[in-house]
Parts: sequence; C-alpha cells; structure tokens
Amino acid sequence: MSLPPLSLYIHTPWCVRKCPYCDFNSHERGELPEQAYLDALLLDLEQDVAITGERPVETVFIGGGTPSLMSADFYRQLFDGIRARLPLADDVEITLEANPGTTEATRFEGFRAAGINRLSIGVQSFNDGHLKTLGRIHDARAAITAAGQARDAGFDNLNLDIMHALPGQSLEQAMADLEQAIALKPTHLSWYELTIEPNTVFYRSPPTQPDSDSMADTELAGFALLAAAGFQRYEISAFSQPGKACRHNLNYWQFGDYLGIGAGAHSKLSTLDEHGALVITRYQKTRKPEDYLAAPASARRNPQPVEGTDRIFEALLNGLRLIDGISLQTVERTMGLNPAQWVPLLIPLQRQGLLTINDERLGCTPNGLRHLNGVLETLAETL
Repeated sequence: MSLPPLSLYIHTPWCVRKCPYCDFNSHERGELPEQAYLDALLLDLEQDVAITGERPVETVFIGGGTPSLMSADFYRQLFDGIRARLPLADDVEITLEANPGTTEATRFEGFRAAGINRLSIGVQSFNDGHLKTLGRIHDARAAITAAGQARDAGFDNLNLDIMHALPGQSLEQAMADLEQAIALKPTHLSWYELTIEPNTVFYRSPPTQPDSDSMADTELAGFALLAAAGFQRYEISAFSQPGKACRHNLNYWQFGDYLGIGAGAHSKLSTLDEHGALVITRYQKTRKPEDYLAAPASARRNPQPVEGTDRIFEALLNGLRLIDGISLQTVERTMGLNPAQWVPLLIPLQRQGLLTINDERLGCTPNGLRHLNGVLETLAETL
C-alpha cells in the first residue's frame, strides 16, 4: 500500500476588513505580529513532521484571511524554515492568495523572490457597486492594476477569483466581469456562485440574489464564453488554460494528503499501521489566533479517524466535483477499500442519469453536476 501525494496548507488568519459573505477563519487586525506568527508556524510544523514521513511536499497553498498582508521577508524566512524541516518537490507549486488593495509592485516582486510561483488574486467583480456590496476594500481599477503588477513581477501562473449571482447582478454584468477577467490573460479562473453561509453577515441579513433560472442562464453563458477563450472546465467552478489546473486543489479533490499549519488549519494525513493497513486521520489546529500564538507547539487537536463508509463519502464528496470524475484506482489507493464493495450501491444514481460508472472511473453526468448537492445528500443516505 502506497501513501498518497502530500500537500501543505498555511493559514494566515488576518484581514483588513471581514467581508459579509466570508465564513473562513479570518479576523480584522491592524498591526500584524509577523515574527511571532512566523515562529509559531515553524513550531507547529515541527510537531507534525514525524507524521508525514519522507514524502516530498508536491504543492503549497497559503490562504486566509489575506496572506498578501504579510511581508515578502516573512515568506522568505518561512520557506527557509520549511525547507529545513520538510523536503519540497523540485517542481513544487506554491500558491499565495492576494487581495487587490493590499499589494504593490515591489511586494509582488518580493513574493516571487521568496519562491512563490503561483498567485491567486481575489477580484470577485470588476463592478464597483458590486464590490461595495461585497464589502471589498478595492475597486475595479485596483484589481486590474494588481493583475498587471503580478504579471510584471514574473507570475506566469495566475488565477483570478470571480463571483456571480451577486445581489442585483444581471446576466450582462456577470458576462462583463468574465470578459474583463479574460482580457487580463490569467492562466486560471475560479468562477463561482455567491453562496450564503451560516455565521456570516449575509446569513443574518440575506441580500436579494438573481433567481435560479437567471443563475442557470448566467452559468451557461459563462461556460460558453470561457470555453471560447480556451479555458477548460475541470472542476465545478475551476477553469484553466491547458496544463494550468491548480495542482494543490486537485490533490484535495483526489483525496490526497495535506498537512495544515496555522490558526484553524485542517490536516488529512495517512500512515500505515504495523500490518501495512492504511490509517487516515484528520486534525484541526487551534482556531483563535491569540490562542494559537500562545501555544503553537500544542496546536494540534481533535484527531478524528476516517474509517469505513466515511472514507468512501469523503472521497466522493471531493472527487465528484471534478468534470472527469475520479479514478477508481485512485479511490482504492487513497481509501484502502475495494470499489467492488461499494460501487454497486451507486447503481440507482446511475440509472437516474446522475452518475457515470465504468471499470476505471466514477463521475457525475452534466445533469449530476447541476444537482451535485442532491447527489451528495443521496450518497450520505445510501453509504
């Protein structure tokens, strides 16, 4: 039994202002405790290195919060420390999330010099009215400028995050956002519907969004526009130029392993027991930044074994997001369970035209992708 590929996730929990739709572990703060957080991250990492073994880290993703608030020197020191503790693959993909309005040209150059080779800019919209509704601190001009600065700094692997189904947004406005994004020549676009999550301002005071028919029309028009521009849809809301899919997120969706460091970060790690059987465990780090900073060496908590049908459901929860579905060989390798034991349970969904199943792969049909939440609810009841 071989272990799955390993990724590293680094969480930076601070932002300038909390957006009303955001349910991530992010906290408003002025002056950032860079040195204290750097020391905490490396202490946190040292506690987990024993679990990961000798596997090299294939991808790194720095999320938040707003990671681009931290200085380039912070990341230079961080990656020096990471490389001293963990092997990184020669072709490691290192992604940093950045928000327009928190960066300038010299900062992008510093990020690139620190070894970061992929940038994900949270634009959300190029419409100033919609940006104001979303609580963003930038305007359209700042977003366009940030994309240009990233290119000039040497980031030839660039993602832009764009939302649709915004309050008061028309189909024409949604397409204008996509057209502007495409004009900036990113290699990857994350284009997704604004969803209202619990524990957010929008959940307590929901905005009026376009109706479901309008959302469906917008999606179809957007898919056509993106395809015409050479973007391949490889996941429900992810579109890339050939060869530029996000390797980090692919590892999540294919049920690979990931080590999470930072306040509130999650990990999913596989080991082999004395009999060679696969053991999968999830962890979550201390969530509140102040508590994390106070005791980073003991941040790991709530170990949760992933066993039996939970493994099947979690693998499908992620893998069915992919347009091509998931390889049954990959599922068997990452779960340690023979597909012959559980695939027959999915035949009713295949007969309903929601899943495709063959000897090699399992995936959603186009109709299944449109109704993925319903498919997953049925799976949760079935498995």
